[in-house]
This record gives sequence, C-alpha cells and structure tokens, in this order.
Amino acid sequence: MQYTNLGRTGLKVSRLCLGTMNFGPKTTEPDSYAIMDRALEHGINFWDTADVYGWKKGEGITEQIMGRYFAQGGGRREKVVLATKVYGDMGDWPNTSRLSALHIRRACESSLKRLQTDYIDVYQMHHVWREAPWEEIWQAFEILVQQGKVLYAGSSNFAGWHIAQANERAAKRNFLGLVSEQSLYNLMARKIETDVIPACEFYGLGLIPWSPLGGGILGGVLGESDDKSGRRGERQADIDKNREKLEAWEGLCKEIGDKPADVALAWLLHQKVVTAPIIGPRTLEQLDGSLRAIDIQLDPATLERIDGIFPGHKPAPEDYAW
Repeated sequence: MQYTNLGRTGLKVSRLCLGTMNFGPKTTEPDSYAIMDRALEHGINFWDTADVYGWKKGEGITEQIMGRYFAQGGGRREKVVLATKVYGDMGDWPNTSRLSALHIRRACESSLKRLQTDYIDVYQMHHVWREAPWEEIWQAFEILVQQGKVLYAGSSNFAGWHIAQANERAAKRNFLGLVSEQSLYNLMARKIETDVIPACEFYGLGLIPWSPLGGGILGGVLGESDDKSGRRGERQADIDKNREKLEAWEGLCKEIGDKPADVALAWLLHQKVVTAPIIGPRTLEQLDGSLRAIDIQLDPATLERIDGIFPGHKPAPEDYAW
C-alpha cells in the first residue's frame, strides 16, 4: 500500500479509502468483518463511514457494526484513521439533524458510543447547512477537539466558496479548520474541477472522491457477462445515453490491458489534490481487485486520450469565460 498526507496535515493515510456504506444493508456483519480484516492486511488504514449509514433512522447500523468489530481488540481501532460524518436526520425532533452546535455535540457523542471508541480521527460535515453561522459550527468543533473527541474536521459535498468561507472563519479563530473534502468525482462527474479542486489546493485540503466508478458505469458495464451488481436496470438510461463514450472507454482499457474499474481508480489517483478514492466493496473479491489501481501508471498521452473521451473542466472563471 502507498500512503500520503491528508491535505496539509501530518496524518498519513492509504491511497485507497475503505467505504463502509454497504455494511449492514448489502453486506452481512460477518462479511463486513472479513472485509475490514482484509483491508488491514492490505494496509488500507483510512476508513470512512457516517452516522446515517444503514438507512434506519437514528440507529447508525453501520457504525454499530464497525464498533463491534473494533471491540474485538487486537489493535484494530489503533491501526485505523477513522472518518465519520454529521448532518443527516437521526430522529424526529427539531434538533436531531443538520449542523447546530447542539446536534454536532449530540451526534458526536452518539457516534463515539456506536463506534466503541473515544475519539474520531476525521469528523466530517456531510453537507453544508446555510442556517448555522460558522462561528457556531467552529465553536462546537473546537470544544470537541479540546476534549480529545475529534482530531480533524472535514467537509463533504461543499462548494469551493463554502470551503473558502469555512477556512477563512477558522483562521480568524486560530483553528485548523477543514483538512479534507469528500466530493462526487469521477470521469463522468468532473464539475468540481471548476471551483472545489482549486479551493482544496489553495487551502490544503485532501480530496476524497466518492462514487469513483460512477455507480458502476465506469467499471466495464458494456462488457459484463452478467449483472453482478444487480443495478443494471436502474443504470440502463445512463448507459444508453453514454454508450459511445463507454465503448471508447472500455476499448482504451482493453488496449492498456487493465480492467475499466481499476483504470478509473488509477485516473483519480493521478489527479491534483486527490488523497484517496473511496472504494465500497461488497465482497472480498471486490476489495482485493481494487488494489491493482495503485500500481497502474498512466502516461500523459493516455491521460489525454481519457480527457478526449470524458472532457473535464478548467478552473473558474476560465471554464466558462475567457
């Protein structure tokens, strides 16, 4: 495994991030344990989750599974850079969601209990909330950091100007501010190149792409002999819309001699400020296969060909102006 610093911090994380959203809904608890064990064997030390994962309001099913895994001991928790999220709806009362100081505090305490740990390495805001002033949000995070319950703050699904606003306010408070941003980013979703990536670069945030395979469409969907994901039907409209691009993409990957899913991950690893794409394996086979992306080197000519199939964006304002 290769490691890199998370943004401008001294924290070392693996170049692939283990996403756990399938733990519970699609992957059984024993199978989830096996995947986490294998991730550690591979040296994947960066794991991502969220309080809402498991999709039963207020239960935090995925965090509970991970907590019971950590409780087995053996250094499991100590080996992991653990990231979870706050924002989602965890109850039916007014202050059981979003980013009020009250909810941030309660949500953190609840996540700590479910995860059976006394600290969260990277506590991420799952979405921006425009009703809460940054003074309120950062005060809540500062207290959690002072208490040793949170080490770093991260964001997810922020615009570039949200990142700028957040870190300018943090700097005035002599607080470290955001050190990472988790965004939708893949060959078919490159909008963040206009402002989010430039903001991450300027403020020293590590970029953590989610949905790196575009819901599986970039994983060789045209060449699938069967529908292993069970999602072919719901993706069919996107497949039909992008068939010409996908044919060119899968043809290029065949020339390279690697699987489309691996090349798609490798492409992300070649992009500016990307720390680690999130992989969300449902099986050990999927986890093992993703490791190939680390070793794939894409030369400038190949990267240019990929851009020709899936055109990207320039930084704003050049992307839409002169």
